Amino acid sequence: MTTVLVVFAVALALSLMITPLAGKLGMRYGAVDTPDERKVHTRLIPRTGGLAIFITFFVTLLINGELQTLVSVQIEIDQHFFYFFGGAFIIFGIGLADDFRRLHPGIKFVFQIIAASFAYMGNLGFDMFSLNIQSAVFSYIATVAWFVLFINAVNLIDGLDGLAGGIVFFVSVVIVMLSILRDNYVCALLFAVLAGSVLGFLRYNFNPASVFMGDGGSYFLGYIIAGSAIIGNAKNQVGAAMLIPLLALGVPLFDTLLAPLRRFLKGRQLFQPDNDHIHHKLLNMGISDKNVVWLLYTLTFCLCLFAIVMVNYQDERSGLFLIVLGAGAIIFVRKLGYFEYFGSDKIYGWFKDLTDDTGITYERRSFLNLQMEISQSDDIQSLWLNMIKALERLKFDRAELNLKAGIFDPKTGRRSDENRFLWTRNGFYNGKNIFNKSDMKLELPLLTDAPSELKTDSYGILVLVKDLKRDPITHYTLRRVEHLRRTIMSTLKRLDYRNSE
Repeated sequence: MTTVLVVFAVALALSLMITPLAGKLGMRYGAVDTPDERKVHTRLIPRTGGLAIFITFFVTLLINGELQTLVSVQIEIDQHFFYFFGGAFIIFGIGLADDFRRLHPGIKFVFQIIAASFAYMGNLGFDMFSLNIQSAVFSYIATVAWFVLFINAVNLIDGLDGLAGGIVFFVSVVIVMLSILRDNYVCALLFAVLAGSVLGFLRYNFNPASVFMGDGGSYFLGYIIAGSAIIGNAKNQVGAAMLIPLLALGVPLFDTLLAPLRRFLKGRQLFQPDNDHIHHKLLNMGISDKNVVWLLYTLTFCLCLFAIVMVNYQDERSGLFLIVLGAGAIIFVRKLGYFEYFGSDKIYGWFKDLTDDTGITYERRSFLNLQMEISQSDDIQSLWLNMIKALERLKFDRAELNLKAGIFDPKTGRRSDENRFLWTRNGFYNGKNIFNKSDMKLELPLLTDAPSELKTDSYGILVLVKDLKRDPITHYTLRRVEHLRRTIMSTLKRLDYRNSE
C-alpha cells in the first residue's frame, strides 16, 4: 500500500512540474488547437499536455524500479511489458505527430492496430477458446478491438476542459482500490502511476484550460487502460478486471460505439468529426461547459460504483443493478435525442432503399422487365407503347413525347419530321396548358452523346404529369422515372445508329 501511495505522489509531483514545460513546447513549435465551430475555447491552446503524461508515466515507473520493495519489484520488463510499452510508444508517437501536423484518420487507425498488435505479441490478449489456429485469430481480433475501442473512447470524450482527464482519473482510482483489495499490486501500481500523471495534468487542464492533452495524450491513456486491464486479469480470461473499465468508462465507450453508426446513418464519413457527441448534446441543451463536465463526472462516479457492486456481488443483486443501469442508459440516450437516428421510419426507409438497390423487391424486378421491353423496341412506335406500360405502372396521368426531326423511323423507312406522342390515363384531361395545383409536372430532356454546343445534343423531351391527389407519389417514383429516361435515351440512340448506316 505504501509503495502505491509513493508512486502516485511521485507521478503527481512530476506531472505538475512537466506539464507547463510541455505546454510551452507546443506553443513554440505550433502544436496548438485553433478555435472553430466544434471547439468551445476562443484562443490558441497547446495540444502537448499528453507529452507530460507520457514522460511522467515512464519516469515514475523507472523510479518505482529503484524502490526495491516487495511490491515495486513485481513490475519487471519481461516479454509482456516490453511489447506492451513498445505499443505505448507507437500509439503516443502517432498521436503526438497528429498534434503537430494533422494526419488522415485512416493513417491513425492503422497505427492503432499496429500498437494493439504489439501488445498481442507480448501475450496481452484474449484467450477466447482452446489454443489452436482458429482461436488465435479470434483472440487477435478481440484484442485489437479492445485496444482500439479504449483508445478512441478517451479521444472522443476529450472535447471539454478537464473532461477526459477527470474521467480517466476516476476510473484509475477505482481500479487501484479494487486491485489492492484483491492483492493485485501490478495492476494497482500501473493505475496509481496513471492516476498521478493525469491528476497533475488536470491542474492545468481544468476550465479555463491552459493546455490540452491532444491526441498523443488521449491515445496513450486509452491504450494504457486497455492493456493494464488485461495485465490485471488473471490468466487473460475475461472477468472482473475487464468488467471494471468497461463499466467505469461507460460514457465515452458508448459515445465511441455510437459515433460511427450515427455517421453512417447520416451519410457522413465514419471518421469525420462532428458535433453530435454526448458533451455536444449536453451543451446544446443549454448546460454550461463546467456543468457538463461535472455532470459527466457524476455519471462516471456512479458507473464506478456500479462496477464495484458488480465485481463484489456476483449474484441476483448484480442482475438487478444491470437492469437499473440499462434503464438509466435508455432514459439518458432518449433525453439526448439519439433515438432520432434510430427511428423505425428511418430504419425502414433505409432497408427499403437497400432492397430496391439490390433488386430484391418485386416492384424493382417488374419495372426492370419493363425497361428491358423498352430497350428491345424495334421502332419508335413500339418504343412509345412500351413506355406507356411503364408509365401506367408508375401511375402517371399524362405523358407527351416530343422528338426532334431527323431520327430514323424503321416503320416509315425515313427520317422523321417532328414526332409528337400523347397519352392520358383513364381519360385524364386538364386542358392544354392548364394544370391543377395538385399536379406534378416533369420535363425530362432526352440527351444525346453529341457535344453540348451542337444543336443535335438532344433527341427531344418527355413531359410527364401526375395528379398527386389521385395517386400520391411513391417512395421510388422519381428514381424509376430517371431509370426510364436513361432507358429511352439508350434505345433512341440504338434505333438512330442502327438504322442510319
